[in-house]
Amino acid sequence: MLNQTIALPRRETAKAAIFDFLILAALYFLPTISHLLAFPVYLFEPMRIGIVLVLAYTSKRNAYLLALTLPVFSYIVAAHPVFVKALLIGVEMTLNVWLFYALTRRINNTFAAMAISILASKIVYYAAKYVLISTGLLVSELVSTPFIYQAVVLLLSSVMIYFLAKSNREA
Repeated sequence: MLNQTIALPRRETAKAAIFDFLILAALYFLPTISHLLAFPVYLFEPMRIGIVLVLAYTSKRNAYLLALTLPVFSYIVAAHPVFVKALLIGVEMTLNVWLFYALTRRINNTFAAMAISILASKIVYYAAKYVLISTGLLVSELVSTPFIYQAVVLLLSSVMIYFLAKSNREA
């Protein structure tokens, strides 16, 4: 759990590759899934949920890799979000990962670390998005995902990482 080593044993590399493949496949099919369900599933931040699973089950390096590349991958395969927003989301996700690791070292509470890291990375995201919209580099509304959905994802992500960390400590 929360493996912070840089050199990964072969088994860990295989596990990370499987997680990465499943997350990328889920993102690849997300537009189709949203269409079939007649509900915009992306409102529940599937990239963030994927990052939380990666944080719990793979390495620190893999978490950073996916945080940086998932939004760009989504742009390449689905043209969503637009490129500038994909870069912005990549920065937000990477900051989320960095803050999570920094906070877990200091406060030793994965629930609080995840909640604070998501909240702080969202504040940075919205500040940067506001600047991009104000300068005309991004044409978008400031808040495109209702705050209630974001709050649900924050809470579920925090609960999920708490229980995953707890179960891995007990194992």
